Amino acid sequence: MEQSIEIMVNRIASILNDNQPSIMLFGSVTRDDFKLGWSDIDFICLTNKIMNDTQANQLVNLRQILLEENAGNPYFRLFEGGIMTLDAFLNKTDDTVIYWGTSGQKITNSWDLCTFGKIELLENGKLLFGNDFRHLILPPTRIEIINEITRTCETIKKFGIKYPSMGWLLDTARCLYTLKTNKIISKTMAGEWAMNQSLCPDISILEKIIEIRKNPMKYRACLERRIWNEEINEWEKTLAPYTKRFVNVLDTELRTYSRLYIN
Repeated sequence: MEQSIEIMVNRIASILNDNQPSIMLFGSVTRDDFKLGWSDIDFICLTNKIMNDTQANQLVNLRQILLEENAGNPYFRLFEGGIMTLDAFLNKTDDTVIYWGTSGQKITNSWDLCTFGKIELLENGKLLFGNDFRHLILPPTRIEIINEITRTCETIKKFGIKYPSMGWLLDTARCLYTLKTNKIISKTMAGEWAMNQSLCPDISILEKIIEIRKNPMKYRACLERRIWNEEINEWEKTLAPYTKRFVNVLDTELRTYSRLYIN
């Protein structure tokens, strides 16, 4: 993984050499919670000068290009994040932006980190190239954090039941931890914390999810397309009622905390 990160950083820096890029990692990699077969490699690249069309076209499909150059490498497809100017990121203005996500990549005109991502960047970001820009980023306020948790809760209620996934329960656990402590921890640790605090109505379900998260390669049928084996795939489809019960715990806690901070 470290070699793949180095290759990616060098390629991005080479393409953006005249734009003075600064590249940072954050997320599970810097929190020692990266699990091949489950996790992504979160990064952000901010430049002093806006990229031109040629640079944008070179960058948008860079993950696929590096995969072709390094056949069998499982890491390049996992990079997710944004490339844009520092000014546009700080001031939330339009820019030429490269976005890489789980579902694909695109050239767009805006992008921002979610509140959780911003906290992870500020607390555990690792500078890989250029200058550390974190001192220029304002940390999220308590109200912004609660608003982000509320949005996540609504997303889980909307999609977690319709499209069951193990990740929804870990997201719920992490939201609960941050709501109660105003801090961020890894999803694995958040799940374990929720079990120890007896917050999840279905402890055995969360326990199994954490076991799978800790050993995802044991349960993968296909890493390239992130497909679980048949047993886990069928089991995951049964998680809707457990997700609903757990997110209801978060929703109840949110109502209490929201009354304290938001009129």
